[in-house]
Amino acid sequence: MTIMGKLAIAALGAVALLQAVRPSIPVRPATAEVQASPEVKRILEKNCYSCHSDQRRLSWFDEIVPGYWLVRRDIITARDHLNFSTLGSKPVAMQRAALYEAVNMIQLGAMPLPAFVRLHPESRVSPEELDVLKEYLAPWATAPSQLRSGQTAADKSSLPRVSLAEVEPEFNGLAFDADFESWKLIGTTDRGDNNTFRFILGNEVAVRAARSGKISPSPDGSRFAKVAWQQELGPDGLLHSGKFIQVELMVKDAKRYKDTEGWGWGRWRGLELKPYGKNAAFVNECTACHRPLKGNDYVYTLPIANAQVGKLEIVNNRAATLPTALPYQPLDWNPIKMYVDAKTHTTATLFGNEVAFRSAQRRGDAIVGESTSPNYPAGAVLALVTWGQRDDPHWFSARIPDTPQSVELCKCQWQARRATIDALAGQDSAKITFRLSPGRNAQPFYSVLCQCKCGSRFGFSDLFGPWELTTWRTSRATTRPSGSVAAAKEFT
Repeated sequence: MTIMGKLAIAALGAVALLQAVRPSIPVRPATAEVQASPEVKRILEKNCYSCHSDQRRLSWFDEIVPGYWLVRRDIITARDHLNFSTLGSKPVAMQRAALYEAVNMIQLGAMPLPAFVRLHPESRVSPEELDVLKEYLAPWATAPSQLRSGQTAADKSSLPRVSLAEVEPEFNGLAFDADFESWKLIGTTDRGDNNTFRFILGNEVAVRAARSGKISPSPDGSRFAKVAWQQELGPDGLLHSGKFIQVELMVKDAKRYKDTEGWGWGRWRGLELKPYGKNAAFVNECTACHRPLKGNDYVYTLPIANAQVGKLEIVNNRAATLPTALPYQPLDWNPIKMYVDAKTHTTATLFGNEVAFRSAQRRGDAIVGESTSPNYPAGAVLALVTWGQRDDPHWFSARIPDTPQSVELCKCQWQARRATIDALAGQDSAKITFRLSPGRNAQPFYSVLCQCKCGSRFGFSDLFGPWELTTWRTSRATTRPSGSVAAAKEFT
């Protein structure tokens, strides 16, 4: 027998012996399967149960060692993250959240694992099956309710708030960044899956990179903060940012965080800003969720920026098209609050210049705090920018700003004696909104001194002392009497 023949026999013998080294894959009867329609369960069983259930569904070639070892590792890992055989024991909201995540992983091509699909093409989710899952979840079918019975705005203002300088670091050692409130807006998100709003803020390094389009990868030193609130339906029919939920941080340092995709991750929940998780292993949740966006340096957000970065959409150009002729550029200011009109599919963000934002911070209205009674000083300027909405290409059930529709500017001429940031709506106001049509230079229509009730969405009611309100549009306007409330209503 030749040497090659002997080596082949030895290799076959070794493979045969290895078949005995076969750790088990636990198989258990389903104790609490996910609650879903029969059609949805059929799709999940066909495409997901091989790894994400307690059933054993191996093809003959999956049983051969050493490939079996890799298959077993993937199954155990998958079950730890999501197990449809036990998911039904969790609250319905948590079950739906798991389904939303699954749909997004499918939509992004991350699940089923591409390597698994190559060997098991029958597990590929078809476009029609994905549509069935999306229609079942129907994220925009319901709207958030009013404040819970017995809870008032005054109750909210008494909630505790920790000093940002005293927040504990995350379990992985990532320090909380108390400066995040002063960062500039990168984007906003309206989430229909859990009825939340999100501000995505960036430090100076991150904003500069976004506006130049140099974000794949982001430069070291970039920092993002994602701030989330529960939505509340106000008496004006608009969705407002309500109860504060959490702040999440991403800190880029490719060398220091090379084991976690080049980013440091952290999440702090509630007004006490308690670190998330039980130990440093919480980071695995972050990296697993963001891994499908590897080509975007693991960042979901499309930054609002004018940068041109080739064919791929990695910045939100459309939302950045504010007229250059405006006397102020609100995107250079700090965001204060966010609103959504679900009927017209528009989203608005209230920005403040340095004077207005610092005043809001002192009151606790900015970002983390709860609303109290504002007292904007002379020189404060607020801008309400309203955009249309479009679906977020990176996250099913999320909407992001589209083309700007209007910009409203309000300037305080001198100290206001009394106001409230969460004004009651539905009252007459001298607010005028003009539509922006792309490609035309903005021109001021008129200014008006407002003695009271100036623009409910700006948050001013019972206001003593005049604010100067200027609204801008790009289309031609018909001249109307200064301060005409009738004219205001026509364009609102």
